Amino acid sequence: YYLVQARDKYNALKRVADFYPEIYAIIFCRTRMETQDIADKLIADGYNADALHGELSQAMRDLVMNKFRNHHIQLLVATDVAARGLDVADLTHVINYGLPDDLEVYTHRSGRTGRAGKQGTSICIIHVKEKAKVKAIEKQLGKAFVSAQLPTGLEICHKQLMKMLDDVEKVEVDDERIEPFMQEVYRKFELLEKEDVIKRMVALEFNTFLNYYKNAPEIIQPNEKGSREKRVPIERKERKAAGKATRGQEAEEGYTRLFINVGRLDHLGVREFMGLLNRLARGHQFTLGRIDLMKSYSFFEVPTEQADELIHVLKGQNFEGRAIKIEKAGLNPQHGGTTARVAPTNKRSKDKFADQRRRNSDREASRTPGRLPDGRPEWAQFFEGQVENQPFYSPFQKKRRNKK
Repeated sequence: YYLVQARDKYNALKRVADFYPEIYAIIFCRTRMETQDIADKLIADGYNADALHGELSQAMRDLVMNKFRNHHIQLLVATDVAARGLDVADLTHVINYGLPDDLEVYTHRSGRTGRAGKQGTSICIIHVKEKAKVKAIEKQLGKAFVSAQLPTGLEICHKQLMKMLDDVEKVEVDDERIEPFMQEVYRKFELLEKEDVIKRMVALEFNTFLNYYKNAPEIIQPNEKGSREKRVPIERKERKAAGKATRGQEAEEGYTRLFINVGRLDHLGVREFMGLLNRLARGHQFTLGRIDLMKSYSFFEVPTEQADELIHVLKGQNFEGRAIKIEKAGLNPQHGGTTARVAPTNKRSKDKFADQRRRNSDREASRTPGRLPDGRPEWAQFFEGQVENQPFYSPFQKKRRNKK
């Protein structure tokens, strides 16, 4: 079973379906309304699904059941009454979207995956209040449920990719019919390396999953003790993680820790991250130390003598349509440090930086009040009538003293 918040049950169902590319399953719901609603959502999201419930006419029910038996439907969303008497071989899964009140009904549902000596998996997607039903079923059956963690987007994408590659490997090629087109195909791809062709073909078939799980809604599973984990906004968790990563992770001796605005949401692992830096560095050689990949940004370490040069080389470049932002970690309040200014590295920028500092210094000097020969501030001459040796106060100090 998968224990989720009630509002996350449908998204959890989609993750389960995506994690098993060859799934052939019945999804059991408790009511007709819920059955039709879940089926409509699955169809709208591109799944090969249909509904089976008592409000359908007999002709429509027969049509849906025949399509499912012939594997023209991959996911059948049904009520217990409508699915009664539905004998289907080779089911891979039974998914309990809502647990029944009757143990015999649950047993009948799950038993559909074990017909004729075959095996299958019975899955329950439950929310916190249904946990007691699971305990009751375990007690009556004498069998324990396995509590599972929902697959991550990365795990789902890997499963789907392997399924696609298996299909490519097993596809039957009719050489005689395809031969007339191959010369034009070869000519089209003659400027591409084999690796590039493979990447493009994979991306063509696989981008849908990559794009969906890049921005997929977050699902937080409650802990097994029944208390609910608080759902923390992603931005706040990111800032907290960033603070820990900056304050708690000191760079190794001789290295400088850098911040860059790309991370795991850009489908970057450590290897892909290193490859990205190599491409952006345009032939410059840099040594990388520790790498900490966050969701939307990352921290990494380089030798201190290379840090400024790397910042200069990478700053302003683009990755997937957005500008690269890179700076020393701890120089930005969002990274858990204080604001500081990094001196430029090239001569032209250094001269401009020095001129700016001189202008700031002159402006600051012009604001500093002058002194009289006896050391008093210049404005003291406007208050000469004071008694000798009496402490001198500015008008503002005098006002505060009287008030006090």
